[in-house]
Parts: sequence; C-alpha cells; structure tokens
Amino acid sequence: MGFDPWDAEFVADPYPAYRELREQGRAVWSEATGQWLVPHYADVSALLRDRRLGRTYLHRFTHEEFGREAPPPEHEPFHVLNGNGLLDLEDPAHARVRRLVAKAFTPRTVERLVPAVERMARELVARLVADGGGDLLTAVAEPLPVAVIAELLGVPEADRKLLRPWSADICGMFELRPDEETARRAVRASVEFSDYLRGLIAERRGRPGSDLISGLIAAHDEGGRLSEQEMISTCVLLLNAGHEATVNTTVNGWWALFRHPGQLADLRRNPEKLSTAVDELMRYDTPLQMFERWVLDDIEIGDTAIPRGAEVALLFGSANRDPARFADPDVLDLARADNPHLAFGAGIHYCLGAPLARRELEASFGALLADGVPPPRLVREPRWRDGYVIRGLEELLVEF
Repeated sequence: MGFDPWDAEFVADPYPAYRELREQGRAVWSEATGQWLVPHYADVSALLRDRRLGRTYLHRFTHEEFGREAPPPEHEPFHVLNGNGLLDLEDPAHARVRRLVAKAFTPRTVERLVPAVERMARELVARLVADGGGDLLTAVAEPLPVAVIAELLGVPEADRKLLRPWSADICGMFELRPDEETARRAVRASVEFSDYLRGLIAERRGRPGSDLISGLIAAHDEGGRLSEQEMISTCVLLLNAGHEATVNTTVNGWWALFRHPGQLADLRRNPEKLSTAVDELMRYDTPLQMFERWVLDDIEIGDTAIPRGAEVALLFGSANRDPARFADPDVLDLARADNPHLAFGAGIHYCLGAPLARRELEASFGALLADGVPPPRLVREPRWRDGYVIRGLEELLVEF
C-alpha cells in the first residue's frame, strides 16, 4: 500500500509506506495531496530551519501573487485566529510574539505547575482504578493536559468543560482537505473561543493574577506589547498544540507498550527510565505525522527542483523512523539514548511548550506505573480515529 492519508489501513500503520517513500527519493510528488512529500530525517530537519520555506506566505505575497485562492470569506474567523498564532506567524512578527510570550511562559512557570500536574495525574488514575477500568483516552489522557493548560491560563474550573470541544473543532481544519462541515464547526469554535478569551483578558486587565493571561498582558519590550488578537491566538494555540500532542502520545504510547510487554515490565521495574521512555514513545509513534510548509523561494531537495508556490509535506513520522538517523528505527527501545526525534519540530517553530508536555507525559505514565497501582490490561485492540495529520486512537479501553 502506498501513501494514502484517507485510507484507514494506511492511517493504522503508515510505516511500510514511509519505507517505500524513502526508497523512492528525497522529495516525492503526491498527486493525491498536491504536495512534495519529504520522508528523510536529514531533509525534514534541515527544511524546518530553512527560511526559504514558511508556514504562511502572506508576510511576503498576496494570495494572487502566490498563485493561490483566498479562503472563503465565511472562514475568516478561523484564519484570523490561526494566522495570529505562533505556529503560523513568520519573522519578523514571529520573533516579536515569541519573545513576548517567552517572557510569560518561563521555565519557572512550568516548574510551578509540576506539583499540580502530578497531583492531577494521580487523582485521574485513582478514579480510573476505582472504576475497575475504562477508556484511558477520556479518563486520563484528555483531562490532564486540558486541566493543566486551563490552570496555566487561569480559566475558572466551571468553564473548563468548554475547552476540549472548541479545540477539537478547530483542529479539524489541520487535516488534509477538510470538508465544509468541518470548516463550519471550526469557524463557530473560533468565534466562541475568541469571545470567551476576550472577556477573560478584560477581566485580567482589571484584576491581574499569577496566570499566563496576566503575564501576556504585562509582557512588553522595546518592540511593544502583544495585541489582543495575538494574546487570544496564543492562548488557543497553547491549548490546541499543548494537549493534542500530549493526548495522542499518551494513548499511542500505551498501545505501543501493550504490544511490547517486555519493555513495559522493564519500565515498571525501573521508573527512572521514564524520561527517556517518553521521548522514545514520541519517536516511535509520532502524534503529528505531517507538517506543511510553503516554498517562498525556489529550492532544490537533492536533484529535485521545487518552485516557489509549491507546498512541501515534512513527514515527521517517516523522519523519526529513518534508518539513516536511528539504529533499528522500527524497534521500540525505551532506553534509546541517542534520540533527537522531531516530534516537537525544529527551528523557529520548535514547540514552546515542549518542557511542559514532557512533564505532563512523565506524570501521566508515572501515575499509571506507580507502586500500588495494578497493571492496566488492554480490553480490546483499539481503532484509529479518522484523520492522518494529527494521528491518534478513538479510544483505549483498559481494565485492572
């Protein structure tokens, strides 16, 4: 089977197709997606840092100049929200916003959250064990990162149930060829989430606290302050990026561990390996499989010339299984020390929340592997959710 992101069998196991792509060349044209697929680690890593590519082209060209159609006007609320977030900004705007966000989102901020993260993880796991089992996705993997981001932003507990549905609807637009119903839900969620955050920002302006929103309001330098839209887009990005990867790494990781019982037993006996294990689980079954970039100036990948206006698809899942960079890449090795995986990206768009994501994952896996917690057992083989770019399971049913 070849590269087919709409095929359920491919989504369930894309790695054989990735091997074929790596054998075909360094840049492989996909008629189905209209993109140049880049499957090799060295190329993906280099292109993530190459300023001739961009997440957007609008800082240099109009849609017409770039040979692309403008999105429908009714989609504007989504594109305004997404286009002002760190993930889609390019320099100089990206550098300014990231510098200001980093002033509020410091290592001290992350470390301050760690005791609460570990406590929440233990409580969620204790509830799952008391119930005799259930869906690891909805019982632990989803609520933990959403609660952590809500705590970080200062979202009141009563409102936190709103966040996950908004995020899920917005993230639907990151898949290949989203349909009009997906776009409609994303636009509605963009409007509702933005309106909610606008109210929260207004409240924090009058009564600042120790939360991140208050920190974003206060952050400024010689380049100015964050605009209100940049603050809103930053908060939404922190939720979307900050929990989608964590949720899917948790359930994809446990599914991998259940298929490798020897490695799971060793990790239970040696919890000090957890940090290394988390990175290996992210490499082995990467939650974000594809990262798309626009070609802003003509480039060459190997002997393939790719013109301005084209789109390249950087295949993180393939890069993280490239034998040119990883020994025995299809082997899950929780003790793998040399592991510069690309799950958090690279270059200027490297994930700002990577340290927090790692602490969340260590807390989540650690709580389930802790002494006194019965080993979870898989109830049935899970199914993969529709969607390839953000790849995860529909559910992961366990019992104790």
